[in-house]
Amino acid sequence: MSFRVKDEAGTSTVFLSGEIDLERSPAARKTLLDTLARKQALVVDLRDVSYIDSSGIASLVEAYQKARTANLAFTLAEVGPPVMRVLSLARLDRVFPIRVGG
Repeated sequence: MSFRVKDEAGTSTVFLSGEIDLERSPAARKTLLDTLARKQALVVDLRDVSYIDSSGIASLVEAYQKARTANLAFTLAEVGPPVMRVLSLARLDRVFPIRVGG
């Protein structure tokens, strides 16, 4: 798993890539929570995530809950089929705001 963060116009975008599993999800979690500490809207770009397990999903849920508590916008963007399958199975596709396209 790798990531990069881009700040632009009051929004931080975290680009995650690779596999987000039990071994790698703590780094994803830390990145998401550290980025939320900037007190800006957060977009999590998942286009390059090839696999995500329940620990990765838990990291997204925790960040989403923290954003809501802080009254910050939180959006998943460019969710590819591997991630969307997991979100759909957990019915989280109905919970997370998901942006499709650019």
